[in-house]
Amino acid sequence: MMSEHNVNASVSARRQRDPRVSTIRALWTILFYIVSIGIAVFMFLPFFWSLMTSFKPSEDIFSMPIRWLPSKLTLEHYRTAFTTVPFGLYFWNSLVLAVSGVLANLFFGSLSGYAFAKLPFRLNKTLFRVLLAAMMIPGIVTMIPSFYVLKHFPYVGGNDWFGAGGNGFLNSFWGIILPGASGSFAVFFMRQFFLTLPSDMMEMARIEGSREFRIFWNIYLPLTKPALATLGIFTFQAGWNSFLWPMIILNDPKKATIQMGLQAFSYNHQTDFGPMMAGALIAVLPILILFLLLQKYFVQGIAFSGVKG
Repeated sequence: MMSEHNVNASVSARRQRDPRVSTIRALWTILFYIVSIGIAVFMFLPFFWSLMTSFKPSEDIFSMPIRWLPSKLTLEHYRTAFTTVPFGLYFWNSLVLAVSGVLANLFFGSLSGYAFAKLPFRLNKTLFRVLLAAMMIPGIVTMIPSFYVLKHFPYVGGNDWFGAGGNGFLNSFWGIILPGASGSFAVFFMRQFFLTLPSDMMEMARIEGSREFRIFWNIYLPLTKPALATLGIFTFQAGWNSFLWPMIILNDPKKATIQMGLQAFSYNHQTDFGPMMAGALIAVLPILILFLLLQKYFVQGIAFSGVKG
């Protein structure tokens, strides 16, 4: 008697030989690519318009009918962007804050994720559930409590033991870095990746007398490069694009970020779109370069993270 496997194989072979099946598959493949290309073009149009607007003369920006390509290329808007606001200083401030946030999240997030994934301590699952619950709270809800804690932090910024008399961490980069130094998403993301790694190496290292931090630092952390690259991209993007929290914490114009600098092109209910598009494209460049450099690790991190719960 022919087995079920052989029956299925013969049916599949007949379908493959059937020209109608091949034609239908080819049509579906063509339709899939047409829809995908259409969606890609639709998503790319806003960026293309921004790019072309940054090189258009001012009279071409709102010309009717819409002129997608500039009548002539000009760098006037880029010169205006750098002369209106100190873009170089703002760029450096954003870079310092974003890189500091990335380094803090990579270290503390991976350290906490390793503990949740590999160390069987009491209240492990309970604390992790609390962490998941914290991820569901919108950031806007915690802004006022965070501001209060930063302002009244003892012995910082002129404060006394009771957190009074000074400004605490307000108007300093630490007020931006510390609240997000170990985000809930970073801990969750790294914990999910550590769960995919075998525990045999940890047991062998313990038998040989290695301490727990050395096991984490020398054995497991080098294996998480894809996850670290992915988390680094997410964290850098969030820190680089942050606008509301730096606007609340930083009062010194010399400490402003590049996102705060873009606000200078919108005044009196009007927007100078040419310089704003030029400044926005300059602000996008670091994220774009980072993604292109770490694209391979980014794809691997997305593929392997979240396999186990």
